[in-house]
Amino acid sequence: MTTTQSPADSVAGTVKVLAFDIFGTVVDWHGSIVREMQALHPAVDADAFALAWRGGYQPAMARVMRGEQGWTLIDDLHRGILDEILSRFGLAHLSEPERRHLNRVWHRLDAWPDSVEGLTRLKTRFTITSLSNGNIGLLTNMAKRAGLPWDCVLSAEVFKAYKPDPATYLGVAKVFGLAPAEVALVATHHDDLAAARGCGLRTAYVERPHELGAAHPKDETPQPGNDLHATSLVDLARMLGC
Repeated sequence: MTTTQSPADSVAGTVKVLAFDIFGTVVDWHGSIVREMQALHPAVDADAFALAWRGGYQPAMARVMRGEQGWTLIDDLHRGILDEILSRFGLAHLSEPERRHLNRVWHRLDAWPDSVEGLTRLKTRFTITSLSNGNIGLLTNMAKRAGLPWDCVLSAEVFKAYKPDPATYLGVAKVFGLAPAEVALVATHHDDLAAARGCGLRTAYVERPHELGAAHPKDETPQPGNDLHATSLVDLARMLGC
């Protein structure tokens, strides 16, 4: 008599490294920026500001990937987007020190309430690492402030390629000397997960319905292809026996 392994048992039995998307998956970028803007510039529509800043992210990376500009750290891309949108929100008068401080809000993002517990539990069974387009300094500062217990901080900066370039996903496996199927990407973005699956990684979707703010809820309907679908990182830890 044969028994069929559950997806969770299959992942738990074969995966050695969990690689985590960060912005939106582990940390609440929208809520953090909204709170900062409400404290520093209460007259500004903080929700619209956060969405506009994040909205420039993909186009800025695309310019680098098309070769229109050289390799650029996300800190510097964030600063370029910030300078572009300040006048739209009546903040063109901000001084250089004020702009530098605001740009580093990305280093000060708050973790989702379940993130530290979930990561701590997952770490008991797996090696856990970031896999983010954020640069190493940003990710390290964020982890130290938020208490994120990474075993390793991996970034697009290491591979000189932004996700969804295969060099990022396959790079994780190479760093640890593993086959791609021994690595799982944990993320809340379907395009990121699809790209990882295309490289042979296992994938786990984590629900973050308010990634874009409470006024813009995401559709969290399970989609085919992912090995696991969790409601939080604590839920993922439970599913994987941690």
